Amino acid sequence: MSRLILFNKPYGVLCQFTDRSTAGSVRPTLSPYIDVPGVYPAGRLDLDSEGLLLLTDDGRLQARIADPKFKLPKTYLVQVEGDIQDAALAQLRQGVLLKDGMTRPAEAARIVPPELWPRDPPVRFRKSVADSWISLSIREGRNRQVRRMTAAIGHPTLRLVRWRIGDWTLDGIAPGAWREDR
Repeated sequence: MSRLILFNKPYGVLCQFTDRSTAGSVRPTLSPYIDVPGVYPAGRLDLDSEGLLLLTDDGRLQARIADPKFKLPKTYLVQVEGDIQDAALAQLRQGVLLKDGMTRPAEAARIVPPELWPRDPPVRFRKSVADSWISLSIREGRNRQVRRMTAAIGHPTLRLVRWRIGDWTLDGIAPGAWREDR
């Protein structure tokens, strides 16, 4: 029977078990958090992003989760710079032109600021610049796609938390904690 682990990846943690960086400094990895042999991440989450990361020992399941051809929706809670308006959300819903081409249409909605754990380090607060929260669901997985999409519509991402992948959700999992899906 295959295993599936739902992990709440903290900010600043690599989505791998060892740091192969040649930069000289050792960055935090999954190793201190998940001591389960034979599981590997199904997809990636950037170093500066937080939230749901799925790990499995089943290669087919890993491919189904990570491969955009299966169009598994991934939902993010995104804090953006500025007071986002309906026109900007409509751009996300239509697809955004990035350097590597048009994105697929996304589901996008303004939301009230979610009750999340504090981020370490905290997001820089500026009195003179407003911020907004949106829920954004995409069905593809380009490199830093959500950040590039929000920047393209004039609202750079301040904080990015992946909340859901398909039917799996982060609900009830603290940062750095995991649970096995049964």
